[in-house]
Parts: sequence; C-alpha cells; structure tokens
Amino acid sequence: MLETIDLLGARFAKTELGQQEIQTRSLGLTPLARRLLILVNGQKSGQDLAMFAGGAEVEPLLRELLDKGCIEVCPIQIPAKPETPAESAQAGEIDGLPDAATRSAAENEMARNFMINTVNTVFGQHSRLTLIETIARAQGT
Repeated sequence: MLETIDLLGARFAKTELGQQEIQTRSLGLTPLARRLLILVNGQKSGQDLAMFAGGAEVEPLLRELLDKGCIEVCPIQIPAKPETPAESAQAGEIDGLPDAATRSAAENEMARNFMINTVNTVFGQHSRLTLIETIARAQGT
C-alpha cells in the first residue's frame, strides 16, 4: 500500500507511537528523521517537510516513519466551497484582523518580537540575519 502513496503530496499526522517516540527516543531514529517526526502536525505535506530536511531526500525518511508506525497519512479534506481571495480577505483584512493603521506602536513592537523569535527558531544561524534586520527596521505593519 505504501507504494501508492504520494509521499510529497500527502499530509501526515503523528500516531500515538510517534508521540511516544518523541518522548522516549526508543526507536533509534536518525536526527533528521526525528526532526521530521517532530514537525509532522497533520497540516504539512511531504513537500512542506522537505524544506526542513537540509537538502536530504525526504521520501525515504517519510517512508521510514510510516514503516515504523510513527506517522500516518491524513485523509484528504475537500472544502465545501472554495473561497476566492476577495471572499477571504475583504478591504485588506485577513481572517478578521483589524486594519493595520489602527495598531499601536506597542502592538507593532510585539509583532516584531514575535517574528524575530520565530525566525530564530525556524531558520539556520547564517540565513536569518538579513531577515531579522529587515524586521527590526520595519516602522509599521
């Protein structure tokens, strides 16, 4: 059955065994396979996870996690009605966020700090400096 799965297009979720493996490290996963297991959240596809594989082939790692029972393929969810960009973002608002002009300096600073912390967590040591400098210089949203 695993041969018929599009490992790059499928979305994956952790199984109970996968949750236990994160805590116990009992299966002896490689550091890269463990990193992918931690990142699996039911939302990311194999293609999304490939960005965090450091240039390594992600398909064998996903197959290993599937074979060991750490992850499972999420069922495909078809939306009831696809939204157009105009329906999902009206007058510059995204998901009900207030207009950017109404945000205070303190709220902008909190957003800047959040973005910098996220960049520090997600990106490597050498590839993040330009992005952090750009975020720090931003005057508004």
